[in-house]
Amino acid sequence: MEHKIKLLIADDHAVVRLGLAALFSTQKDMEVVAKAKNGEEAVELAVKTRPDVIIMDFVMPRMDGAEAMMKIQELVPSAKVVMLTSFGSYEGVARAIRAGAAGAITKTTEDEQIVPIIRRVAAGETVVSPEIKKQLAESPAIPALSERQTQILAALTRGLSNPDIAKMLDTSPENVRDHLKIVFAKIGAANRAEAVSIALRKHLLDA
Repeated sequence: MEHKIKLLIADDHAVVRLGLAALFSTQKDMEVVAKAKNGEEAVELAVKTRPDVIIMDFVMPRMDGAEAMMKIQELVPSAKVVMLTSFGSYEGVARAIRAGAAGAITKTTEDEQIVPIIRRVAAGETVVSPEIKKQLAESPAIPALSERQTQILAALTRGLSNPDIAKMLDTSPENVRDHLKIVFAKIGAANRAEAVSIALRKHLLDA
């Protein structure tokens, strides 16, 4: 009997789960063994069903796709995760791939592209859909921030002032100001508000 690729679909939107399940049900070599509506449920069902490939939404309630993927890597290391994303999460998906995701597709990827990608991932390849490849290529890479710069940027997103940040990091407000100038230059921000917006939009503080 031909081995079927066991699939787990994790997405908080029922229409996406049902649509993908319907697509895979037409493939003789694929079988959907579970569907999850959040990251926590994805981890639980992965342990229970031991799928070959997991199609994991990047943004989900209770536990996001990246965190769920890392837990699954520990508990079910044989499972390969394909991140599923919508426009605007490409940088986060790139981080997930560096952390071990086997692939990435967008929610607008055509059906005829999704099925071959899943087969290639099941065979051991790392595959990214053409849309994500194009977006990542067109988005200039942001230079890496130092640990101290990352700490200061994180404090900025919490609304802390320079004196507050200096106190928290046991340094001077002048030192914080100098670091912020470097951070602004690296990420292309003109002011504090724009720095916060870029940090959140581009997932610069994601682990």
